[in-house]
Amino acid sequence: MMNYIWGGMIVISLIVSVFTGRVEQTAAAAVSGAGDAVSLTMSLLGIMCLWTGISKIGEDGGLIRLIAKALRPVLRLVFPKLDPNSKGFGAIVMNVVANLLGMGNAATPLGINAVTELWNANGKRTTATDEMCMFVVLNTASLQLIPSTLISLRQSYGSAAPGEVILPIWICEVCALTAGIVMAKVMSRLSSTEKRLNQCR
Repeated sequence: MMNYIWGGMIVISLIVSVFTGRVEQTAAAAVSGAGDAVSLTMSLLGIMCLWTGISKIGEDGGLIRLIAKALRPVLRLVFPKLDPNSKGFGAIVMNVVANLLGMGNAATPLGINAVTELWNANGKRTTATDEMCMFVVLNTASLQLIPSTLISLRQSYGSAAPGEVILPIWICEVCALTAGIVMAKVMSRLSSTEKRLNQCR
């Protein structure tokens, strides 16, 4: 779908440039933008490698296991129906830890594994369970200790204090995560109530 959206934007911009007589400016902007994209990617590469390396050191040093152990009681409150010793719960814990430490590449396969385990526990039915919906909320509005990508972007554009956005980001993440969990719980409760009413009828 996104391919069609981007393709449509490109076609529209070319048509507009033809009718407004700005074909040369559009071509120059495209070439300049491509060069800027490469420069930005290279500037992001350093800090992303640094943070990924630090995360890997923490993983090998046992830091991730300690964080996962600390998060288990909290996640048991969020997923009360899920067996804490199940593979699905373990995959959820590791996904949350990976997102917390900004390990996006590691978080993705863990998230897929968690959904697969929840799907298997659901009898491979096509209807998502409350646990699956809650996991989507956690994964989407995940907390991140160090927003390395945004910090590197601010640094590459010459910000005097690229890390000053950390506290506002934490506040926004906590608010978004809290709102998501509350709404997921409310919708789960409403769904359960509706099912009971239908059974009584």
